[in-house]
Amino acid sequence: MEAAQARQSMADVIAAVHQAVVGREEALQLVATGLLADGHLLLEDLPGLGKTLIAKSFSTALGLSFARIQFTADLLPQDITGGEVWDAEHGQFEFRPGPLFANLVLADEINRAPPKVQSALLEAMQEYQVTSERTTHPLERPFLVLATQNPIELEGTYPLPEAQVDRFLMRLSIGYPTSTEEREILARRQARKDDRMVVPPVLDLGRFREVQRAVEDVEVDPALEEYAVALVNATRVDPRVEVGASPRGSLALLKLGRARALLSGRDFTVPDDLKGVAVPALAHRITVKPEPWIRGVRGGQVVREALDRVPVPKVP
Repeated sequence: MEAAQARQSMADVIAAVHQAVVGREEALQLVATGLLADGHLLLEDLPGLGKTLIAKSFSTALGLSFARIQFTADLLPQDITGGEVWDAEHGQFEFRPGPLFANLVLADEINRAPPKVQSALLEAMQEYQVTSERTTHPLERPFLVLATQNPIELEGTYPLPEAQVDRFLMRLSIGYPTSTEEREILARRQARKDDRMVVPPVLDLGRFREVQRAVEDVEVDPALEEYAVALVNATRVDPRVEVGASPRGSLALLKLGRARALLSGRDFTVPDDLKGVAVPALAHRITVKPEPWIRGVRGGQVVREALDRVPVPKVP
């Protein structure tokens, strides 16, 4: 698929999502970039800002099967993976798949699930499979997880282990709508006379796979590869940082940079592609030392300062 065709397909998808989601253009572009790059996304924001609506809208517009899992403290791994059930008619156990067997899974309030459930989800995210008893069951691709968590309400939660956080291609927030956007939300609700919102399907599963494969054809100049490595290394040598971004961060930068280029209708990347995704791709992979953290230093600030320090290469 050519870059122009891929760009138009995703532009139509985002336009369809906008029929349900008012504004949030930057957030929607980032979500589209992450899904196009075949990555899992962590949406960290307050309740009521449209995280679930965005996930459902994208799944419908992209033609993907969708499942929503409400994570709670009493959830068991089998509740999300499925399990063996006795089939009395045939006299044997058979596997009944759980909600993880969908193309796009919304893991709502992921940090409320106990570690065993998070471990089962981690296997699915990393290996694209689930294990039940002694049998492994592959997940259909694409398999995309959009996880949400509330950054403020921490009572009764289980902090995500660093290994799991690092599996998310991006962490981003939706943010509050502007006053104009919020008035538009109210006006649309009045006009619909219904709480339900309809998003038209734009692509189907096969077409979306073609668009995803087009990302692999986007060229990356060797100078941009060096730039990505330099940005990641800058997070490791920062004296305020205890643990910098891993090599998975460098890979994330390139994957997201190529997807961003494709969304712009180009089959080649430019420095702005990497700069535009650097904070959501790297900030959650950085552990700040306790003293700077108390002073308010966060991973996003470390990445932004690295972007200011690291020389931007000139590419043809």
